[in-house]
Amino acid sequence: MIVAELGRLDVVTDDAMRFFREFARSPLSVGAIAPSSAVLARHICAAVPEGGDPVVVELGPGTGAFTDVIQRRLGGRGHHLAVELNPVFAGRLADRYPGLDVVVSDAAHLGELLGERGLGQADVIVSGLPWAAFSARRQGSVLDAVREAMAPAAAFTTFAYVHALWAPPARRLRFALRDAFEEVVVGRTVWRNVPPALVYHARRPRALAAA
Repeated sequence: MIVAELGRLDVVTDDAMRFFREFARSPLSVGAIAPSSAVLARHICAAVPEGGDPVVVELGPGTGAFTDVIQRRLGGRGHHLAVELNPVFAGRLADRYPGLDVVVSDAAHLGELLGERGLGQADVIVSGLPWAAFSARRQGSVLDAVREAMAPAAAFTTFAYVHALWAPPARRLRFALRDAFEEVVVGRTVWRNVPPALVYHARRPRALAAA
């Protein structure tokens, strides 16, 4: 038991160091200095069902804080697609989770990625993307891709850092979520995260306006 815990601690420490290195190399694409906490991961991944064979999409998995929870909740069922723009993170996830379908790609291409796999629409989409680093156009293109990829009864979860809630990108995301979904619920603040964060739970995506 002690050996297992020490091994887990080594993994967490290694992930934190790797995350910080990638942040220092490309802060705008990584968007945080440390991986999300286990507490935040549990809140974010609560929508992943523990039965059936759902299609679960994870956007911006990073070093896998959410990936680990999703894998454990699925227990080998369904299809878990992880879309990661950073090839270092993606390679690490592919090595760690043999059953994970991880692809180096942009979240805005989600519809194409699902179509290539014959998966249709997603039942759950979990996002670890750095929304605060996105322009208005970038936020909109990713949210449009999310909406198009969701089944009518699907769930979408993402988070925002508490200290930046009143900054323009965070406010823009909040308004964009309300425009994109009929139901947006703000979850409890997760203080046991660096930095503290709150979770958005969204359902019933609105149809995209015709071009």
